[in-house]
Amino acid sequence: MATTLDMMEYATDALAQAAYVTNAAVAAKATGGTITYSGDYVIHTFLTTATFTPSSAFDVEYLVVAGGGGGGSSNHAAGGGAGGYRTNGAYNHGVTAKAYTITVGAGGAGGSASKGSNGSVSTFDTITSTGGGGGGYVSDMVGSNGGSGGGTSYSGATVGQGTAGQGNDGGFGNGGNANGGGGGGAGHDGYAPDPAIDGGDGGDGSASSISGSSTYYAGGGGGSNYSGYGGNTGVGGEGGGGDGSDGQGQAGTANTGGGGGGSERLGGAHSGGAGGKGIVIIRYLGAPKLQCYSEDAIKTQGSYSLKGTAAITDSLNKTLTRTI
Repeated sequence: MATTLDMMEYATDALAQAAYVTNAAVAAKATGGTITYSGDYVIHTFLTTATFTPSSAFDVEYLVVAGGGGGGSSNHAAGGGAGGYRTNGAYNHGVTAKAYTITVGAGGAGGSASKGSNGSVSTFDTITSTGGGGGGYVSDMVGSNGGSGGGTSYSGATVGQGTAGQGNDGGFGNGGNANGGGGGGAGHDGYAPDPAIDGGDGGDGSASSISGSSTYYAGGGGGSNYSGYGGNTGVGGEGGGGDGSDGQGQAGTANTGGGGGGSERLGGAHSGGAGGKGIVIIRYLGAPKLQCYSEDAIKTQGSYSLKGTAAITDSLNKTLTRTI
């Protein structure tokens, strides 16, 4: 079937660009995940384990965030560290026409009168982000190592260490006031309690615009307190620490990789806040599509115009040739 293509000729290149290039649609060059579009970019978002399959070789930008660590539970409970945060920030990671398994890491469980558990790894191709470290508690004060480290439950304990290039260390607690430190975040270490009666804040996460809008990921969980307020979550986490002597720590937000908040459970039965599940996002420049117009919708620009007729098939060349 022949379809009329509008092959317009314009008086200037600027007019042609305004009419065609800025309004041109783009097509995905791969399958997998939830596909969205932002300008000339195609974005594949993975909230769970799946497959990314390009149809050809090209370069991509990626964001790979692991699951956050769980907060500790009981006296001195500390916040969990954020999941590892890795991005190239440029279109320089090459892919080819094959299936790539995308792994989205789960958040670590909050402790139950125990330390929080570490989050799980997220992966894309050769890129692996490490799960966040669990937060400590009164009988196991040391925060666990991870993408970002879990907070400690005492000022003299060792903080959980973050992984270079992925996150930061957890914060110290305050043993004298029974308050836990905050978990580390992608953008900053976890904080010690300030003032001393409150729980330590989680370290802030890092912002990325790979989805088409600026969003923070991988904030650390806040530490619990005994007599004041629980520590705030780091930006990009939502895992605040429990308030008072029987306060529940909040879970890290799903698909941010945020650390879970620490819980006080004096006289209660609260588990620490669970870490947030991770996320993987892949973005690339889409393939341009031809713009087709019906016979009654042909564009005109001044006195210049050309019209051609071509058969639309799967094998239509990307370049159209005209003869004047």
